[in-house]
Amino acid sequence: MLEDIILERKKKLEYLKEEKIEAYPVESKRTVVIVDVVNQFSLFSKSKKKFFVTGRIRNLRDQGKIIFADVEDFSGRIQVILKKDELKNFTGLKKTLDMGDFIEVSGKTFLTNTKQKSVAAISVKILVKSLRSLPSDFYGLENIETRLRKRYLDSLLNKEVRDMFVKKSVFWKSVREFMEGNNFMEVETPVLESIPGGAEAEPFKTHHNALDEDFYLRISLEIALKKMMVGGFEKIYEIGRIFRNEGIDAEHLQDYTQCEFYWAYSDYQPLMKFVEKLYKFIIKKTLGTLSLNWQGKKINWGGKWQIVDYCKVFKKENGFDPIEATRDQLLQHAHKLGVKIDPHLGKGRLIDLIYKKTVRIKLIQPTLLINPPALVEPLAKRSSNNSEVVERFQVVACGTELGKGFSEANDPLDQRARFEEQMKLRAGGDKEAQMLDEDFLEALEYGMPPTAGFGFSERLFAILMDKPIRETVFFPPMKRKI
Repeated sequence: MLEDIILERKKKLEYLKEEKIEAYPVESKRTVVIVDVVNQFSLFSKSKKKFFVTGRIRNLRDQGKIIFADVEDFSGRIQVILKKDELKNFTGLKKTLDMGDFIEVSGKTFLTNTKQKSVAAISVKILVKSLRSLPSDFYGLENIETRLRKRYLDSLLNKEVRDMFVKKSVFWKSVREFMEGNNFMEVETPVLESIPGGAEAEPFKTHHNALDEDFYLRISLEIALKKMMVGGFEKIYEIGRIFRNEGIDAEHLQDYTQCEFYWAYSDYQPLMKFVEKLYKFIIKKTLGTLSLNWQGKKINWGGKWQIVDYCKVFKKENGFDPIEATRDQLLQHAHKLGVKIDPHLGKGRLIDLIYKKTVRIKLIQPTLLINPPALVEPLAKRSSNNSEVVERFQVVACGTELGKGFSEANDPLDQRARFEEQMKLRAGGDKEAQMLDEDFLEALEYGMPPTAGFGFSERLFAILMDKPIRETVFFPPMKRKI
């Protein structure tokens, strides 16, 4: 059936060539978008000025001497009426036009008997001859896998999907607006790194032919940005792609956008207040409200966020202090909870897995979770009140982490010792443990000012949309069809 449709449309394409009609012309004379014609309809009706609209034919009804076509561009849709008496090329159009074709139309606006805003065409030009038939508006694309593989069709057929991606553009634009308004400078750092750092994740590996060296795709923006803080910058941020070679689920992608920023002469206390303002600004700009639904629950982003101590809430939910617990105790408890455990994991990772299973899933309203054990976070500064915990906070809501910030570790000797602990775990088989980065340690030895840093990803946008994250990106990675 599909082959027959393509063959029939190719015949129409041959007809256009025989008639010396360009099926894919370079020039388009569009002077106005469709939504402006619709919204200023009375002005266009009174004006004698010629205008051109362009768009894709979304519906086509041939009534003999009259053809009705619904034409759509990104801004909206309008009915165009083609009459044999008005168009010299009517016969050719009748023979060749199909749903999915792009056309350029000039004409006069008028209301039909049913009060439908329409354009009576006085000239019609084919801009693109489509060779495949579009799925109908009514049936659309039902299968989610098909929708994600053919996102261009999903976007074309579903206004809700297009609107979501418009919101996503506003989301990142609002981040830049807030950061620039607070005197942060946007920067770019390399995607390829000799040593991946800044997070616990398995990296993607590639080879640089010109240098004949293996490189990793960055798993975080952190290390390069901290080096810039050593270099004299004081308020910087980056919005960029990061890559993590880990599992796919509702909250994780392997290739996604992250924002990180660093603020000299600050710490995690003022940073928490700043981040709360940032999130409220982003959400209000993106969605126009701070009260949202997530899986049937009302989430109030506009109120004062609660502050929860990591170790205290961990003990409350699990019955023991995470710092005082032995590795064996953590292993046994994790098994009781049904948590899948890699036998090579260190104590910090075990604490984190138990926390995610017992604590995080219960934090639904916006929460600032503070002061986790130092074993959990190797890049944060130890607390001056208790060296067993670090000055870190996470934004947690809807049962998941939506951002993380801390007073950055800037003691090069302490940082080296913590990297060495990570390397022991790595030698024991933990592929996600951090690598020792001599270049970064050397930079710290020159001195990095007291610094607060924070990072969040497009997972926040997915939660705001109440959708799995892969449904909020244009082309998520998917296994090839065989």
